[in-house]
Amino acid sequence: QVQLVESGGGSVQAGGSLRLSCAASGRTFSNYAMGWFRQAPGKEREFVTAISWSGGRTNYASSAEGRFTISRDSAKNTVYLQMNNLKPEDTAVYYCAVDRGSPWIPYGLSTKYDVWGQGTQVTVSS
Repeated sequence: QVQLVESGGGSVQAGGSLRLSCAASGRTFSNYAMGWFRQAPGKEREFVTAISWSGGRTNYASSAEGRFTISRDSAKNTVYLQMNNLKPEDTAVYYCAVDRGSPWIPYGLSTKYDVWGQGTQVTVSS
């Protein structure tokens, strides 16, 4: 069974950067597509970015394109989210998730993901 633990959240000023990490337990981590989602207070959870099992395919929400980068290190069982030029509207709890059903395709639908981490808070001040 896969378990996920996010880290790296914090408080930054607008224009700053953060790198989130998602450490996965389980030998088959490298077989799965992974995604990052976020949820701001009073809003629904939304897709941020995802990466295929090999890292060869990525998918970004328009809000993340050009500012955020997803990557994975299968040797470390870890997925990263590098966030640059952060904006106050990026403030949210960020979750990583595993899609065990579609390793080749980094879907943007939260319903495709069946294992979730506990989340890490990102706060961006203006």
